[in-house]
Amino acid sequence: MVLQTTLPYDVLKPRALPGIAPLDTAPWFLVDEAYSAQMAERARLLIERRDEVIATDQPSPDSLSKMMEAVLTHLPEGFVRASDQITCPDGRVIQLDRSDPFGTLGQILQDDICLMEKRGKEHVLTGAVLCFPASWRLREKIGMPLTHIHVPVTSYTDDIARRVQRLFDGVRPGHPIWRFNAL
Repeated sequence: MVLQTTLPYDVLKPRALPGIAPLDTAPWFLVDEAYSAQMAERARLLIERRDEVIATDQPSPDSLSKMMEAVLTHLPEGFVRASDQITCPDGRVIQLDRSDPFGTLGQILQDDICLMEKRGKEHVLTGAVLCFPASWRLREKIGMPLTHIHVPVTSYTDDIARRVQRLFDGVRPGHPIWRFNAL
């Protein structure tokens, strides 16, 4: 296990559920002292356990394309984008493969990426690269709506579920949000 020695915010500071706030002008992604070691572990997982760390459930091709471009547009300092490749802060050069967005992003960022799309009344997990989950497995949750994903979380009440769904419904391009929690 590769852990950070510092975190960018106080994970123990009490926050109102569901722990979501506007990102404003803050960077979407961070690179910290654990980047190289975590990326080495991600690379191993992507090779040896790809079917456990990447999954999709019929994501919209348009959503996949927009997601990948949004992530690449918001890479933090230390990444260099040149045509169809990204040079990472640790010197690795990753070829962009738009036919494999989760595999590609999983080689670039130390963050896990999950795509939630509105299907019916709820947002559903339609794709992800998830190498470092907190007490769950991607195969258990792929294709499931938010309420099902959070079934084992006792504090995820019907009221919280409605609030979270309203937040998801209200997310607009150019107005990112982020979620904090201790995990």
